[in-house]
Amino acid sequence: MSRYLLLLLLVLSPLAQAIDSRQFANPEQQEAYETLTSELRCLVCQNQTIADSNAELAADLRRQVQEMLEQGKSREQIVQFMTDRYGDFVLYKPPFKAKTSLLWLGPMAFLVVGLVAVFLVIHQRRSRSSLGDNSAEATQAEKLAKIRRILDEEDAS
Repeated sequence: MSRYLLLLLLVLSPLAQAIDSRQFANPEQQEAYETLTSELRCLVCQNQTIADSNAELAADLRRQVQEMLEQGKSREQIVQFMTDRYGDFVLYKPPFKAKTSLLWLGPMAFLVVGLVAVFLVIHQRRSRSSLGDNSAEATQAEKLAKIRRILDEEDAS
């Protein structure tokens, strides 16, 4: 059984693609590269950074970041180039602007709307149940009054 598992792993191992790791002569460039690739969003995957993605576009963006760092461009210049080319969406944490306000405020707005809806539903159910209790008490009193009348009529006869 373990032989088959080992054989299967050996057959499937070429399919597993490792994300390429770039090496720089300068440790500051290496750190800047790792920081930038973890801050830029993969435009294909949309839920991964280019450091985490195996998509071809992410590999191209990593290569482009490496080339720009080797050319001596600063982090700000690289981020500016990427946002000019792809928009603020390429940033994993986009800045708060008029264009991105929905990204930042949208989740909070949905939370507030959800809480208000829950509050209204609970309030409506409580008011219905309190009205229902009063009407139940009224019908109970009516039934008792009717039973007394019937008993009184039988006693009178």
